[in-house]
Amino acid sequence: MGRLLLKIGVGLAVVLALFWLLSIVIGVLVWVLVIASVIGVVWLGVTMLRSDAGDSGR
Repeated sequence: MGRLLLKIGVGLAVVLALFWLLSIVIGVLVWVLVIASVIGVVWLGVTMLRSDAGDSGR
């Protein structure tokens, strides 16, 4: 009975560790997407401002 409980405990620990690692990976990917979107919006805004400034100068 003791060995069975030990195997169940080890299995549970492995599953929890895998879910923990998976949550870290997903969290990092979400942060990368958020940062990339912010950079994209800023770049688009700067590009639009430059094109507006160039058109009004003519």
